[in-house]
Amino acid sequence: MTEREIRGILSLNIKRYRNSRNLSQADLAEKLDISINFLSNIENGNKWISPLTLVKFASALNIEPYELFKPEEALPPDVSMVLNKYTDEAVAAVTQTLNNIRGYYLTQSEASPKG
Repeated sequence: MTEREIRGILSLNIKRYRNSRNLSQADLAEKLDISINFLSNIENGNKWISPLTLVKFASALNIEPYELFKPEEALPPDVSMVLNKYTDEAVAAVTQTLNNIRGYYLTQSEASPKG
């Protein structure tokens, strides 16, 4: 594996983990005490980071440092992004379903004879 490939994996993973945690570049840069421009250059593979900065990235993203070097196909699917995408729709659907069930049982109890 070449240095260029390693940089590509690192930059992609930093961006993917950042996005999966719903962090903007500004949010992550602030956590790391680096400039947004420097973070952007890292995510674009234009800048390399020191071992200390690597550890800071891992800590800020709540992962182990080696996880930043896993090839894309080895990363687990990003469930949080999927859940966040559908959360509002899912809540509305569940609420509607529960209201329908509640309405059904209310009409059933009103229709049944009281003994």
